[in-house]
Amino acid sequence: MILHTNVTGEGEAMVFLHTDLQTGKTDFQFQQDHFNQTYQVIAPDLRGHGNSFSENFNNYFHDSVLDLLETLESLNISQAHFAGNSLGALVAILFAQDYPQYVKSLTISGIIPYKPNQWKKLHHKEVDKQRQLLRNEASVAYFNQLHNTNWREIIYLERNENWYPFAELKFLPAMNVPVLYIAGDRNVHELSGVTQFSASNHFHVAVLPFASQFTHTDQPELYTAILEEFILKYAHSMKEIR
Repeated sequence: MILHTNVTGEGEAMVFLHTDLQTGKTDFQFQQDHFNQTYQVIAPDLRGHGNSFSENFNNYFHDSVLDLLETLESLNISQAHFAGNSLGALVAILFAQDYPQYVKSLTISGIIPYKPNQWKKLHHKEVDKQRQLLRNEASVAYFNQLHNTNWREIIYLERNENWYPFAELKFLPAMNVPVLYIAGDRNVHELSGVTQFSASNHFHVAVLPFASQFTHTDQPELYTAILEEFILKYAHSMKEIR
């Protein structure tokens, strides 16, 4: 399906993919305002978020990749830079694996690249947080006004212990696209990928201080500067090599 998408600016296409329970309009705001001065910024609402209504969540990541492909085709975009956080980063990774010809560069943050030994405990803790969110009237009211979809389906999807696509992530170092991996220094599971990914020729890694999972909001200026440097000095040179 074609995703509801905010498009601003002109130039090379840059796609921002939001984290779960946010939208294309509410996430990456600092980065969108910066890059739409020189790029065409594409910010879709992923399936089940914002104004991208869907009742089908059975094969969420596969369908989200196809949604993104159909959306880009509807906008006549054949190549773009991609940046995503958390859920958006996972969709971006899987999209780059299936359709690398569309990807000029890939910037990812807020992911767990390897399945932790204590994943079951971590998952149960996250499910408990989600249950508390659903009991909080102010939080429910906020997400109700943010989404014209049944946003709770995203929470129900993530209650499945096997929802995270760890099996697909193991192929990430082998992708032949320029990748920038950003981790917050407060997230030990994100940091596990720094050493591994830095050994790959087409990977750059960055650890942002005083940042957790949401590096682009915890350190918006630093995140944006690193992303811009990566695109200008690395992604474009890789394009020539490819």
